[in-house]
Amino acid sequence: MGHVPALREPLKNVLGGNTAKVMAEHLGLRTVGDLVHHYPRRYAERGELTRLADLPLDEHVTVVAQVEDARVLTFNRGRGQRLEITITDGSGRLRLVYFGRGLHKPRADLPPGRRALFAGKVSVFNGKRQLAHPEYKVLDPEGGAAAVEEFAGALLPLYPACAQMASWQIQRAVDTVLGPPGQEDAALVGLVDPLPPSLRAGRGLVTLPEALRMIHRPRSRADIAAARDRLRWDEAFVLQVALARRRLADAQLPAVPRGPVEGGLLDLFDAGLPFALTEGQQKVSAEIFADLAAEHPMHRLLQGEVGSGKTLVALRAMLRVVDAGGQTALLAPTEVLAQQHHRSITEMMGPLAEGGLLGGAEQGTKVVLLTGSMGAAARRRALLDLATGEAGIVVGTHALIEDKVRFHDLGLVVVDEQHRFGVEQRDALRSKGSQPPHLLVMTATPIPRTVAMTVFGDLETSVLDQLPAGRSPIATHVVPARDKPHFLARAWERVREEVAAGHQAYVVCPRIGDESDAEAAAPAGKAEKTGKAGKAGKGDARKAGRPRAADRDAVPEPGVSGDSGDSGDSGELADPGEDADKRPPLAVLDIAARLAEGPLDGLRVAALHGRMPPEDKDDVMRRFAAGEVDVLVATTVVEVGVNVPNATTMVIMDADRFGVSQLHQLRGRVGRGAAPGLCLLVTEAPEAGPARGRLDAVARTLDGFELSRIDLEQRREGDVLGQAQSGARSSLRVLAVIEDEQVIAAAREEAAAVVAADPELAGLPELRAALDALLDQERAEYLDKG
Repeated sequence: MGHVPALREPLKNVLGGNTAKVMAEHLGLRTVGDLVHHYPRRYAERGELTRLADLPLDEHVTVVAQVEDARVLTFNRGRGQRLEITITDGSGRLRLVYFGRGLHKPRADLPPGRRALFAGKVSVFNGKRQLAHPEYKVLDPEGGAAAVEEFAGALLPLYPACAQMASWQIQRAVDTVLGPPGQEDAALVGLVDPLPPSLRAGRGLVTLPEALRMIHRPRSRADIAAARDRLRWDEAFVLQVALARRRLADAQLPAVPRGPVEGGLLDLFDAGLPFALTEGQQKVSAEIFADLAAEHPMHRLLQGEVGSGKTLVALRAMLRVVDAGGQTALLAPTEVLAQQHHRSITEMMGPLAEGGLLGGAEQGTKVVLLTGSMGAAARRRALLDLATGEAGIVVGTHALIEDKVRFHDLGLVVVDEQHRFGVEQRDALRSKGSQPPHLLVMTATPIPRTVAMTVFGDLETSVLDQLPAGRSPIATHVVPARDKPHFLARAWERVREEVAAGHQAYVVCPRIGDESDAEAAAPAGKAEKTGKAGKAGKGDARKAGRPRAADRDAVPEPGVSGDSGDSGDSGELADPGEDADKRPPLAVLDIAARLAEGPLDGLRVAALHGRMPPEDKDDVMRRFAAGEVDVLVATTVVEVGVNVPNATTMVIMDADRFGVSQLHQLRGRVGRGAAPGLCLLVTEAPEAGPARGRLDAVARTLDGFELSRIDLEQRREGDVLGQAQSGARSSLRVLAVIEDEQVIAAAREEAAAVVAADPELAGLPELRAALDALLDQERAEYLDKG
């Protein structure tokens, strides 16, 4: 049978240097094993046999016909050659063409009178239908109908390919390493099978060599299904074993238990709350308190509906730790968010947040803010309060992670909005405790259970799914600004009506402004006047909030998000390529000016965005919260943590530029008081397009878990797993985090049982080897820091 390449053998030894170089550089495939695990994305069938008289244009067809004539023609003054073959099946005629070096073999194989099967895509040239470079199989005169059926019904694997290497070239390479059909087992010797035999048998899964044969050379659709079932299990199980071992290792680390203290800060705080905790908040708090009292660090994910009171639950956990003599750090992804958390925590705690200050409660603690843009004196004071233990609670951004930040006794780290933090930051902050601190991660929007199991698989999960009493329903409507401009005019009337009733409104835009504008450089908060937010062009008043004609012709800015830098304006934008004539996204500074001069003339309009100096941002937010601003035109800095119960209306401009979860998150800023909330999604997306479908989904439901599923189903798998989990992302080839919910849940159970029985996997050397392969350096670091 000749040489069988070993799975670890470099591809250059088997396929030659040039092919191997392209595969390594463009597809990340370096060894025979890598190539064997490069699975087809889908399969094409050559199709039912088609009569030549009935050939459909632009479709892949398979025909049985006889060669009528064949001739070689020259073109380009004799420099080029093409082979033209005419075939017939009695119902009609068809031309086949082959060019260049590709014409020699068919010229030899297909003389007049030869009968063959041909498969290719029907095109038209000079008014005549043809197949260019079709595949063919010469029919043995004795083979009859069976050979015809076999060729037409064969499943053609289509591989993830690249510009430098087509799918059929990858297929040829796979065929080279697998050897002749029927002899694949010899090529797959030494294959590491991660599934314990009992699990494989119990789940009725095929062996790994069988699965690989079936995925690359399926004889039927049933083969493909069986192969995928098996390979999904491999991926889910190995990843879940890695996470289960991580959880086990974490459970054995020491931590300072932080038990209850009677009459402490937490009791005083609870006694002062003007409302009762929801059942969900009580249940989740109990789970967290039980973890904090243990001698091993808590690793818990707190997720829940927008507005379900996650911050309150986290604050109660922080107070429990402060009562027990520890310090707590709340890590926020942006300065704006850190400032908002600091403000809301000090407001919720009242005098309890003023420990050591005049008028502060005797048992209070100090709540300090630490961000990158603080002045030197304020920063020195905050660092000193942390080092001495004077400050029980610190709220900050990445500045908390810097080397010079020292804690007296860090007991709990709360990370807000995990998806914006690399695991390195989480890890750096955790390393600041003398023993590993407890860890609580909060997600901004709900995430489906399987994503939690995969992305946050090393964390225990608590879910808040009840909204606090007193929350009002939010009505959401799509406003098609292009098709029905009068709908947009009505939207601004609704804003005026809400303001007249004593309420306030947000207008959210995807972008700050034209960065070349002098206006963009000026602090936007300063541009605000009563009824004038800047000079708008004459005549813009009638069209405020509609893109100007000039905007329509502007070149779209690819992937443009709100702000850059530590702005708090997240860039989770939808695919901007849906609309051919996409203009740049609407901008805060532009819209604020046009609204103040136009439809909202006379109202107090202010702008807010992430590039404003911190004190200006704080000033605008404070005045909005105090009711001194009627309409706040902002980027997505208002997405999280802003709590102004009097704000009842939100208008989101260019809503199709945001992701589903982000729209849901933004919408959660209204309806926080007694008055009902209204959210208007303004869009120019065509009614039948996918962007409009996303907006309709947001308008249809207030269920964040349902929307997060929709959001994730529309994203590529890599985005679901996020940048932090490059390991899992690059290891998932057939496992789909959303669709394969049952496989992931079952794999998690099986993995937990295996690891509990044999933590070192001593009895399962193949699983151990597969785990080592998954956890190469980069990926192991991800899991360790997670």
